[in-house]
Amino acid sequence: MTTKSVLDRATTNTELDGASADIGLLLIRVVFGALLVAHGTQKLFGWFWGYGWNANAAMFDGMGYNPGKFFGTLAGLSEITGGVLLALGLFTPLAGAIVLGTMINAINVTWGPGLFGQGGWETPLLFAVVGTGFAFIGAGRYSLDHGRPWQRQGLMVGAAMVVLGVVAAVVTLVFKWIL
Repeated sequence: MTTKSVLDRATTNTELDGASADIGLLLIRVVFGALLVAHGTQKLFGWFWGYGWNANAAMFDGMGYNPGKFFGTLAGLSEITGGVLLALGLFTPLAGAIVLGTMINAINVTWGPGLFGQGGWETPLLFAVVGTGFAFIGAGRYSLDHGRPWQRQGLMVGAAMVVLGVVAAVVTLVFKWIL
């Protein structure tokens, strides 16, 4: 086997090679979306060993998000909505903006211990980056967005969704600080 034959095989672009990127996007979307849904249901319903709505509301009050019931519910619903939309590949750029806005607030809360400290902001940063990535690249072929009139992706759509997510996060933080 020569170097040339290895390179030729590595750069072939068959129908199956094109599908592999879409399969990869599907796997990432479904697992990532399911994890977000699980986090949201922990907050709202106490599923998956979560605290549930009342304890979550008290926790949000303790973090300075007053009223805790409103902000805790908003966080849980944002995680569930963003996760479901990503898992389905539906309105994917908007789902990315929802995840980004939610995770900016999570980063704000976990800032103290540092990036890698116990309870640090490594996981919210990772979630924010993955959500933002989907805002730019879209959901792929195996999604409910694919081929639909509302399907959007690309630099301008991604940038607009980053702006939307950041603005939503800042508005939430402003309300946190003034209420």
